[in-house]
Amino acid sequence: MIKGIAASSGIAIAKAYKLVMPDLTVTKTTIEDVEKEIACYEEAMAKTAKDLEMIKEAASKNLSAEEAAVFDAHALVLSDPEMKSQVEDKIKNEKINAAAALDEVANTFIAMFESMDDDYFRERAADIKDVSRRLLAALLGKQLPNPALIDEEVVIIADDLTPSDTAQLNKNLVRGFATNIGGRTSHSAIMARSLEIPAVVACKTITSEVNDNDMIILDGSEGLVIINPNDDEIATYEKKRDDYVAYREELKKLKDEKTVTTDGHHVELVANIGSPKDIEGVLENGGEGVGLYRTEFLYMESAELPTEEEQFNAYKAVLEGINGPVVVRTLDIGGDKEIAAIDLPKEMNPFLGVRAIRLCFQREDIFRTQLRALLRASVYGDLRIMFPMIATLQEFRQAKALLLEEKEKLTNEGVAISPNIQVGIMIEIPAAAVLADQFAKEVDFFSIGTNDLIQYTFAADRMSSSISYLYQPFNPSILRLVKNVIDAAHKEGKWVGMCGEMAGEAMAAPLLLGLGLDEFSMSATSVLGQRKLIRSLSKVEMEKLANEALQKGTMEEVVELVKGATEL
Repeated sequence: MIKGIAASSGIAIAKAYKLVMPDLTVTKTTIEDVEKEIACYEEAMAKTAKDLEMIKEAASKNLSAEEAAVFDAHALVLSDPEMKSQVEDKIKNEKINAAAALDEVANTFIAMFESMDDDYFRERAADIKDVSRRLLAALLGKQLPNPALIDEEVVIIADDLTPSDTAQLNKNLVRGFATNIGGRTSHSAIMARSLEIPAVVACKTITSEVNDNDMIILDGSEGLVIINPNDDEIATYEKKRDDYVAYREELKKLKDEKTVTTDGHHVELVANIGSPKDIEGVLENGGEGVGLYRTEFLYMESAELPTEEEQFNAYKAVLEGINGPVVVRTLDIGGDKEIAAIDLPKEMNPFLGVRAIRLCFQREDIFRTQLRALLRASVYGDLRIMFPMIATLQEFRQAKALLLEEKEKLTNEGVAISPNIQVGIMIEIPAAAVLADQFAKEVDFFSIGTNDLIQYTFAADRMSSSISYLYQPFNPSILRLVKNVIDAAHKEGKWVGMCGEMAGEAMAAPLLLGLGLDEFSMSATSVLGQRKLIRSLSKVEMEKLANEALQKGTMEEVVELVKGATEL
């Protein structure tokens, strides 16, 4: 029995399928025909580019634009002129074979990125590893494992699953996966939740303890893997699996129900999306609207900036497709997100540097184009515009002023614009949360982005596994900030939503309900579970619970309090 991190809920019982890499050992040889060797390298690049495109195409059928966008990052690594020129220079100057030249250059790049203090750049090392491995396999004539070829029900066992591996998983055959490394916010974990495939990560020794065709029980809710279970264990987990499937089916009955507490209090449950293609998932899972449309994925789809017309059509499609409010976050690039069309400055701490609204102020041309497209689309639905990473009142005023300037220009051009557009901000910087009473006088709404709010409050990068214990959504300090924001907004008659991962967590629902949150925005697949839970709670009782939680000293005390007061 191995304990890891629960990354994606559900129970899987099937044979183990180990994703074993082929031997990509490189032998350095001296070559005579330099041009021929360079041509071989370019041919391998072309094959790898084609493979990446095919994988992305396959992924786009099963995943959202946001999740499939990682392959754009891999394409950028592949086409990096610096890496290509260094490989070709080695072939020319040292007269060595292309595989050896690539191996040496890639290892240099990987070591350089892995040694950096910043987690974002360390994560880029994984992208370089993935792409260089594909290139090396092409050069050596080796075939990389292809999960798409699996033809029976399996639980995949691997050291890690790359985004390209995960994208090829057929969830009708791949019942789950377990890996040695990873975390809840790794690419593979996020994709597993989207595909609704159970997953346990950070199992440390799973690949050395499991053999192909071993029987595996994987509990993605508890973070547990049982190797070669006995008959009693199989029977126990078969029942758990059946219960979980029945639970998911039962939830579907709530698709068209309102989210109302036992004492008649209504809250909105809406979904986070990355593209118009995600609308279907929102509707299938009973989402009452969109609480976060991440528009940056429009910018990640090509090496060129999206035109005003392309953006207008995307926003129009979402507004027409959703019968409810649509909160659109303006461009949030920087931090852990880059796009080919915008050359971001290389910073020691990109999460604390030029990102989101700060970038928009530096590139007003890009920002104004987006604002025009949003304003034009506003007549097709209930549009709410949200500015990310706002730290000061002056930033909000500046952003809104630009919006009003573009609105005036369009009006003068005779373009129809909705008179009912709400304009708000994300609360993800502690400075804004503390000053919420002043912001509330000027904004139409707040949406709390807990992922960033938590990492900025604790000065702890949420992507860093070495300090993952500081990702504490239920710490009383976070709850007090959330309460301050909600109270300040309600005093001014404004509403408050939450679009961070916390909004979709069962443990958070009683607390957020008690604190007075008006709108919960989450992954579409989490909506029905939260609806069922909230419909079983009393608003008055949860207010008492939340007030008690605010007086606790640690997250552990808060979690115990919630468990004691509910059936969680």
